[in-house]
Amino acid sequence: MNWPQAKKTKNMVKAGDTIKVHYKGTLNDGTLFDSSEGREPLEFEVGSGMVIKGFDEGVTGMAIGEKKSVNIPAKEAYGEPNPEMIFDFEREQIPNDIPLEVGGTLNMHNGQQTVPVKIVDVAEKTIKLDANHPLAGQDLNFDLELVEIKAGGDTTIDFEEVK
Repeated sequence: MNWPQAKKTKNMVKAGDTIKVHYKGTLNDGTLFDSSEGREPLEFEVGSGMVIKGFDEGVTGMAIGEKKSVNIPAKEAYGEPNPEMIFDFEREQIPNDIPLEVGGTLNMHNGQQTVPVKIVDVAEKTIKLDANHPLAGQDLNFDLELVEIKAGGDTTIDFEEVK
């Protein structure tokens, strides 16, 4: 009688796994916006919402050592800019020692959270601020390299007959 023998299959990323990945992120025009080069790889739990949806989907099914390029449309990345996130703010509420230059960034605090906002316009009595994510409206491109998988949940074992 031949008993089935456990065969280890190629470990591939699935939801619930904690993984480490090196990445390089660029915009469609080639502009580099983020990279793990020179740093530790990014570690996160797949499917937990720790990264944008398109990044989660991009690493799913990868094997250790695999390299892959993915394009993530804006709607699966940071979404389209929301016009309601662009607003006027009274200039007098900002301390005089803080420079107000178009294109600059300020951090707004509401007591519990800090939100970075971009200065869009500076007028005499108000400044126009944009609280959209800086990458909103942008398609993102990632070059990925899977470094490590720490399996989450149950491990699947395939069996094959020994001859």
